[in-house]
Amino acid sequence: MSTSARKLRVGIVGGGFMGQVHGRSALVSGATVVGAVGSSPAKAAAAAEATGAERGFATLDELLAADVDVVHVCTPNNTHREVTLKALEAGKHVVCEKPLATSVQDAGGLQAAAADAGLVGAVPFVYRYHPMVRELRTRIAAGEAGVITSLHGSYLQDWLAGADDQNWRVDDTTGGPSRTFADIGSHWCDLTEFVTGDRIAAISAQLRTVRAQRGGVDVRTEDLATAQFRTEAGVVGTIVVSQVAAGRKNRLYLEVSGTESSFGFDQEDPDRLWVGHRAGSQLLTRDPETLGPDAARVNRLPAGHAQGYQDAFDSFVADSYAAVLGETPDGLPDFAAGARSARVVDAVLRSAANDSSWITVDNS
Repeated sequence: MSTSARKLRVGIVGGGFMGQVHGRSALVSGATVVGAVGSSPAKAAAAAEATGAERGFATLDELLAADVDVVHVCTPNNTHREVTLKALEAGKHVVCEKPLATSVQDAGGLQAAAADAGLVGAVPFVYRYHPMVRELRTRIAAGEAGVITSLHGSYLQDWLAGADDQNWRVDDTTGGPSRTFADIGSHWCDLTEFVTGDRIAAISAQLRTVRAQRGGVDVRTEDLATAQFRTEAGVVGTIVVSQVAAGRKNRLYLEVSGTESSFGFDQEDPDRLWVGHRAGSQLLTRDPETLGPDAARVNRLPAGHAQGYQDAFDSFVADSYAAVLGETPDGLPDFAAGARSARVVDAVLRSAANDSSWITVDNS
């Protein structure tokens, strides 16, 4: 086993956008990207170029036979289970894109498989790695909100707003039974539970498909979803998620309302945290000189230099590699987080299919 993150050797399965993101973070973390696998043997070289890998491998089996410590799974959702299981069986640690799997059973199976093998499994719920998110988490844990009264927010995008917009995620055979909630609602729910330390206990949801056809093919996955929920502590909340909200590119917003203070975090403005008081409100700006220790740990740039999504991803991958090397970094989203997310998504789907009835989320 490697003795430093710089010596870790990784392989990446998938050369698309997410494969490129993972590849950049692996290189920034000091690892060697040994190889990459494309969507076909003919695309092996292109996958290697896209991810910064030393070479392309024609098949997953060839990559797994190579000297690699960690495999990054950046393939369509319906392949996550098969690819991840093969990697675990080959003795490789795994960083798997979310959703970890397209069913509760498969996600739980992957969690168990990684645990049984004694291998690290991580899922990139990377918004946990914005310094101001960590600052928010620290302040809530310190009781600055007082009694938390409500949780609300949204995750809005517009990349599928057009009638002709298309992507493999739209197809439920490759993307899974949920699209918008599994893709971005999962991020919002994970972030909310992470910063509050309080889990969603029951949920009532509704789904809507705005574009019933795309490219002449019937669409069976949702374009948007809304839900109300309550937490284990009895806090009530609401969420709206959409991939057809014109003008919104990647706007995840979370507001935590409390009797003493309220807090608002906007992923499109991640260097600031809104803090509301009855006597007045303020904007806290990311500054390593004033951040708490947890936030400072994931801070990468001086104040005034914008720190964003790729920086958060870099910190997540660095923590994943630290776990591979035997450390226990705080807040690393592991396969348990991926399985937890699958249970929340499943509850949303079951509620929407049953006239928005309240569904208890499995919090085992």
